[in-house]
Amino acid sequence: MAETAVRPSDAELAELNARFETAPAEAIVEWAIERFGDGLAVGASFGGISGMAILHMVAARKPDVFVFVLDTDYLFEETYETMRRAVRELGLTNVHVFKPKLSHEEQARRYGAALWMRDPDLCCEIRKVEPNRRALAGRTAWVAGLRRDQSEGRASVPIVAWNEKFGVVKINPLANWTEQQTWAYIVRHGVPYNPLLDRGYSSIGCYNCTVPGLPGRAGRWQGFQKDECGLHT
Repeated sequence: MAETAVRPSDAELAELNARFETAPAEAIVEWAIERFGDGLAVGASFGGISGMAILHMVAARKPDVFVFVLDTDYLFEETYETMRRAVRELGLTNVHVFKPKLSHEEQARRYGAALWMRDPDLCCEIRKVEPNRRALAGRTAWVAGLRRDQSEGRASVPIVAWNEKFGVVKINPLANWTEQQTWAYIVRHGVPYNPLLDRGYSSIGCYNCTVPGLPGRAGRWQGFQKDECGLHT
């Protein structure tokens, strides 16, 4: 039976963030599993290293955790292969793929061809935000891989927060990690990661909106004042 998420008080959120600011990420993951149990959802893009590190931490403690993937129909083949490999190697047993309600062809008929080149916010709303809402329906908490060093817009991201858009507690266990720390974890534990990261890509999303050779999230949505798809804003 689906649970209803309860918003923590501001005082509780403040206490949790103060406590977790110096806690190991693994301890934050363990707290999330104990606190939310089967109400916990882990979002996985199989693109960045933060998400892969979190999947490794979670799988070691709760391999049947609810993992959801947003398949926009525009993912790189390397992303699909990373997903297949990670599910196998990490032993994840409860992975669910959510696709947009509109196929690529239906979207083109309704909004015109190459919507992402004219209105990327609407394209992201259709192909990511709406599926994300379905993925989190009936869940009480969402673990994501945001880090403060990824972009200016993420510089103050808290470790634990209430997410009004999706009505869940949102947990970012690696919020205060650096890219170097995250890579060190990946290498130390032999965690699989997207091979495009070795080919000049620093942030991997849809193939029609992602280019290599630029730092951070600058390689996403070229030509637009946009560095978020709408999931985390």
